[in-house]
Amino acid sequence: MTDSLTHTSRFLVAALYHFVSVPHFAGLQAPLQTLCEENGVKGTLLLAHEGINGTIAGPDAGIHAVLAFLRAQPEFSGLEHKESRASKMPFLRMKVKLKKEIVTMGVEDIDPNKVVGTYVTAKDWNALISDPDTIVIDTRNDYETAIGTFRGALDPKTKTFREFPDWVRNNPGLHNKPKVAMYCTGGIRCEKATAFMKAEGFDEVYHLKGGILKYLEEVPQEESLWDGACFVFDERVSVEHGLKEGEHRLCHACRNPITAEEMTSPLYEEGVSCSHCYDTRTEEDRLRYRQRQHQIALAKKRGQRHIGS
Repeated sequence: MTDSLTHTSRFLVAALYHFVSVPHFAGLQAPLQTLCEENGVKGTLLLAHEGINGTIAGPDAGIHAVLAFLRAQPEFSGLEHKESRASKMPFLRMKVKLKKEIVTMGVEDIDPNKVVGTYVTAKDWNALISDPDTIVIDTRNDYETAIGTFRGALDPKTKTFREFPDWVRNNPGLHNKPKVAMYCTGGIRCEKATAFMKAEGFDEVYHLKGGILKYLEEVPQEESLWDGACFVFDERVSVEHGLKEGEHRLCHACRNPITAEEMTSPLYEEGVSCSHCYDTRTEEDRLRYRQRQHQIALAKKRGQRHIGS
């Protein structure tokens, strides 16, 4: 277990997903919401006919209580999760949502429970992506790939996962090599992406089991083929090798991760703009963002956390 998973940081973060048929998924919403709130757990859990997906954070006992409840449901008895630590609570509230899909691709009849790619463990990943017969594809979106990626990987530069199927169909060169290796943050997008690739006629399709998070946890930095940081969907913004918290911050105007260097740009104004979004926002937008940022500052002075921060 890495140093980042010791109890030196107050909050335990659990990332989880599980594809399985759950006909009664709507009935889990209320008890899950109540259980999380009673145990000081915050984050987001998505429930759908096809399973569960989400990330939650809280005290160790609270996270363990939620995981125990989930695994007590027959459908989720095999649920796996990945742990990391946060020095501050990385979520503002707890949300349990009902969805059509737990990860939205928008393609009908793609079911990872029926057809999926071959899992590759973190320890075997380097060998696969170093094979000249392998095409490596990052299935994440452009704001995620911008701060870190595996060496030599193709970046689809998608804005949303819904764009991924069209990107594949518009790139016939992906068939030029026999093997396709795919990865994402925690593994869930790859479940659907590999199922989609198989349906599109790709034969040897592989994906990184546990995603980038598992790789950064298990593979020593000196052996790593990962460059940069991994974007995460909480207030930590990014994590690095050993799952330690990264140094990126979030622009609250456009939700893009920004570096310390980007914060020195004359286009950066906390909560208002950054070099990624300055040219796409109007002065009216920036006035509204400044007013919001002022309310955030006032709340901070009162020792409170503004809900829009």
